[in-house]
Amino acid sequence: MSDVVIIGTGPAGLTAAIYATRGGLKTTVFAGMQHGGQLTTTTEIENWPGVRDGIMGPQLMADMSAQAERIGAEIVYEEITKVDFSGKPLRLWAGDKEIHAKAVIISTGATARTLGLPSENTLMGRGLSTCATCDGFFYKNKRVAVVGGGDSAMEEANYLAKLCSEVILIHRRPVFRASNIMVERTKKNPRIKMMIPYDVVDTVADASGLTGAVLRHLDTGKTETLAVDGLFMAIGHRPNSSVFKDQLEMDENGYLKVHNFTETKVPGVFAAGDIADHVFRQAITAAGMGCQAGMQAIRYIEEHY
Repeated sequence: MSDVVIIGTGPAGLTAAIYATRGGLKTTVFAGMQHGGQLTTTTEIENWPGVRDGIMGPQLMADMSAQAERIGAEIVYEEITKVDFSGKPLRLWAGDKEIHAKAVIISTGATARTLGLPSENTLMGRGLSTCATCDGFFYKNKRVAVVGGGDSAMEEANYLAKLCSEVILIHRRPVFRASNIMVERTKKNPRIKMMIPYDVVDTVADASGLTGAVLRHLDTGKTETLAVDGLFMAIGHRPNSSVFKDQLEMDENGYLKVHNFTETKVPGVFAAGDIADHVFRQAITAAGMGCQAGMQAIRYIEEHY
């Protein structure tokens, strides 16, 4: 029996662990398959407050893990594969091992959808990105491309247009999924050029990173190389919530529904970070939700145990 089990070790889960453990709870963190979450696949983070010269994503997650463990949280490198939140105590399984908890904080995050390009593993953070807010500053006064046709793609293109010399928005279809107001705003931006209907089939790179993208015209089948310094994939995220199906309320896209900050519909179960936030998706907002969840778990256990 743990006081609180935290599922996931991104900035939300590790911040929750720090607060819950400092609040006197016996805290067990299940790291799962990607310890540290999406930040382990990023390079330099310049918008984390208090770190003047920036910090590498994996280093920030390693530091947060070490801080949580120093305080007394236990980090278990196993994945939660099943849960039963129908009674007390709350029950979870890591394979065949059953775990009991008075409270659970879910911070399993979301996975950015990518194009499945052969170079993604080697060029992510070296020209390829899934977050304009995170990485746009590194492409100041440079030429970049954004792939996607929804509101997120339009928002990222307009954000990058404030920083970059030119933004090329690439979409597979002549019709956009984005709202009309976002499409019109994007079309009117003088720094944004649209290439339709194209898809990205490959990349071009040198030793320093990405130098271009290989595009295919969907009507003619012809390919061409577009010279860009950055390629931003804005084709959505997939919340890592499948294990909680039939246990917790989700929206139509699979994000966990929360109210009163981080509470789910099940008493004692909280959700923090990208698993419940499809709007901001920043390390600092995830950490803020983790703080809230940790403090709410403390109060819940004080009131009910």
